[in-house]
Amino acid sequence: MSLRLPASVLLLAAFLFSGCKDRQITTYQAPKDPAPAALPPATAGNSAALPEGHPPVGQASGTDMAATAVPTGSDSLTWTAPTHWTAKPLGQMRKGSFAVKGADGTEADLSITAFPGNTGGMLANLNRWRGQISLPPLAETQLDSVLEHLDGDGFHFDLADFAGTANGAPTRILGAVLSRPGETWFFKLMGPDALVAAQKDAFRAFLRTVKEPAP
Repeated sequence: MSLRLPASVLLLAAFLFSGCKDRQITTYQAPKDPAPAALPPATAGNSAALPEGHPPVGQASGTDMAATAVPTGSDSLTWTAPTHWTAKPLGQMRKGSFAVKGADGTEADLSITAFPGNTGGMLANLNRWRGQISLPPLAETQLDSVLEHLDGDGFHFDLADFAGTANGAPTRILGAVLSRPGETWFFKLMGPDALVAAQKDAFRAFLRTVKEPAP
């Protein structure tokens, strides 16, 4: 008995067979989308991510602001040092620098520095100085008891006098902070306790000579 299929069925079978023969099944693995590039975090000290002229992050705080010299808003201030103070090279960070020598051969250092902003505030800066001569930090409530105020040629200075030790020797710091719009100036006399204490009147007189540069 012969089985005859309709012509339409034969034609459909031939078409399907031909299509399966010509078509190849290809598999592939799509690559993953690349991870987005990480942005440089400004908090990691990447100064390129900060506005132009902004100090590097982490270098304007009260504890470490003296690690890097940064420009101030003003060109400078002027002053007249006592005749027995000897000018020294400024170096990278200093606006002014003097050696103060005692009759016994001891020597103290007078530094003048300036930084944008408030550099962490008065308490942080005083505690930074105290740490340099092995003194414990102050609390906010103690500020008024350690500060002296002095008015010079249009300027108001906050003065501190701290006695401690450095390298095992009695050491004193006479420090003055001058806050100006957008910047803070620091005047610090540091050295042997007796020598720096003897210079306190000269230090006050020196601060009264600080003024704006002549136009």
